[in-house]
Amino acid sequence: MNISIAQAKAKFSELVARAQAGEEIVLTRHGKAVATISPLPNQNIEPGRLIGALKGRVKISDDFNDLGPEWDDYVK
Repeated sequence: MNISIAQAKAKFSELVARAQAGEEIVLTRHGKAVATISPLPNQNIEPGRLIGALKGRVKISDDFNDLGPEWDDYVK
């Protein structure tokens, strides 16, 4: 969707909502494209859906459960 900056000022909230829904909005000045409003990557997670949202983004070290020698006095 192309929209002039003047029109975008009046409809900014609507344009942000449309971008959040996945649409890319091109802002124009004197008929020439000058900027875009676009959705952020991976922001299309439905509200309340958190299970699996970070899949592939979090890595747990192989030695996560290994305690160092500083813990010896606490685990006796």
